Amino acid sequence: MAHTHSHDHSGHDHEGAGHVHGATDKKRVLIAACLTAGFMVAEALGGLFTGSLALLADAGHMLADAIALGLAWYAFHLAGRPATGQLTYGFGRVKTLVAYTNGIAIFVIALWIVYEAWQRLLTPAPVLGGPMLVVAILGLLVNIGSFLVLHGGDRESLNMRGAILHVLGDLLGSAAAIVAAVVILVTGWTPIDPILSVLVSLLILSTAWSLMRAAAHVLLEGVPPSLDRDLIATDLETTIQGVREVHHMHVWSIDGSSNMATLHACLDEGVDAHRAVSAIKKRLASEHGISHATVEPEFGQCADEAGDHEHEHEHEHDAAAHHSHHH
Repeated sequence: MAHTHSHDHSGHDHEGAGHVHGATDKKRVLIAACLTAGFMVAEALGGLFTGSLALLADAGHMLADAIALGLAWYAFHLAGRPATGQLTYGFGRVKTLVAYTNGIAIFVIALWIVYEAWQRLLTPAPVLGGPMLVVAILGLLVNIGSFLVLHGGDRESLNMRGAILHVLGDLLGSAAAIVAAVVILVTGWTPIDPILSVLVSLLILSTAWSLMRAAAHVLLEGVPPSLDRDLIATDLETTIQGVREVHHMHVWSIDGSSNMATLHACLDEGVDAHRAVSAIKKRLASEHGISHATVEPEFGQCADEAGDHEHEHEHEHDAAAHHSHHH
């Protein structure tokens, strides 16, 4: 049988848009990183000077965010590199790894703030409301600037979502610090400072959790949330002439935006395999947004198992298991 493992990259044309996004996103993230890092120093000094945990908490966030935004920028930088013989998919997934690591970093910082706040509530410390208010307002302005810069970026990118999340956390932190400063100036009630810092932390924890879940799904090669593997297989069986059955289908995403698939297509006798494979690839690209597919055409028996498709889903031990048996 002719080897029709053809790689017609139909549907790759929309990658151009991705590259444009990538370049502007990279610039946006770098600007936000510089703004954040610059003000973080001022806020940390302000927090130490005024004795405000809310300010220190926000400076802590901003430190993590400056690092995270720096990493996000580096991930964009790496993602632009071509694939190598070792990393055949290129560096696209670095962005997802960074998003996941970011989530963990936010978690740790938020937990630290909750712990500090608890200590503060047990032993309240004096807070200078006036200077705290000035620093908090400046912080809010810087964060709004960063947020607006990032907000124009690609909302689909996990890396961008992570970056926006960080800045959003900072925005909340600054807003909380302003409220705390006003309450302290008006009433002199200092416990508001740790209480608000905990509220901000809890908000940030929930957003960090959702980011980590999305990134973990990509790293575990889960089916992208917008797609349904079984529906796609059924769609191919019903719309492509000569396709009797689709099995061993895997659908995943490299970086949360470009989708891939591999599948076996069982064809009717006498069907032109090359034409069927091309039709399947075109359908996957145009209808399901799967830009890169590897299709293995079969006649009669499945090459992987002697016509015994009952075990189709147990058979996902793929090559690794096969190799261990052979050696």
